[in-house]
Amino acid sequence: MKQYTLDYLDQLEAEAIHILREVAGQFERPALLFSGGKDSITLVRLAQKAFRPGKFPFPLVHIDTGHNFDETIQFRDQLVESLGEELVVGYVQEAIDSKKVKEQSGKYASRNSLQTYTLLETIEKHQFDACIGGARRDEEKARAKERIFSVRDDFGQWQPKKQRPELWNIYNGKINKGENVRVFPISNWTELDVWNYIKREGIDIPSIYYAHERECIERDGQLMANSPHINLDVNDTFTKQTVRFRTVGDITCTAAVSSKASTIDEVIEEIKASRITERGLRIDDQQSEAAMEDRKKVGYF
Repeated sequence: MKQYTLDYLDQLEAEAIHILREVAGQFERPALLFSGGKDSITLVRLAQKAFRPGKFPFPLVHIDTGHNFDETIQFRDQLVESLGEELVVGYVQEAIDSKKVKEQSGKYASRNSLQTYTLLETIEKHQFDACIGGARRDEEKARAKERIFSVRDDFGQWQPKKQRPELWNIYNGKINKGENVRVFPISNWTELDVWNYIKREGIDIPSIYYAHERECIERDGQLMANSPHINLDVNDTFTKQTVRFRTVGDITCTAAVSSKASTIDEVIEEIKASRITERGLRIDDQQSEAAMEDRKKVGYF
């Protein structure tokens, strides 16, 4: 008898599709958090494989800081239009204008942490009981110890000691009123897995993931995209370089890397040789050893 086997990308894909269908089966009002980055774009492709030719059983939700890369927002709108799916946008600017949160000041001011309030407000407004995201365990140590079904209390908080076992790929989505679950279908993928999947599937992604010339600000040994949203310092210097971004977040806390990788094959080879994780280029993660875990405990994704 001929043995039937799946390669590693097929196995990861099958696991993710199974998780997405579990979400659709267990929850009444799920949502897919969509940032316009490569991981959430990968989730969209997986959702297409899980649910097409039907509609997605959830809307796409974007928490917009107002300090995004223009290329990312343009890509988001084009993708949503081509999919014909619902997009829900929560605006951090509205929370600032209504004085629900306070804009940071100083050299390292960023709206990244302010997303937490808007995310929790959006979840409450639309009564989402599960939010699907593209976090992966290889990104950061706080994410490495999180379950695929991560239960949050009625304040949106994550409590590491109250996580549920997930033996034999059985996921328990039972929650009390007011609680919600954050779901990570590609938790077991690596950055390289994502790029190899994008290559295999021929998935379009924002142009900033590939090498391009951009005016940058050299700050603390890192290259930040020049933007009116960044508070300049006397020690900051301007330079025009060929760069690309390995991760896409708030423009004020996402650093670029010098790169000549203009094709997907060149990007994959560059990642193989890199000794720095993609989250190592996020300024907000460098504030303390437990920066990510502290933010997750108060409701950050």
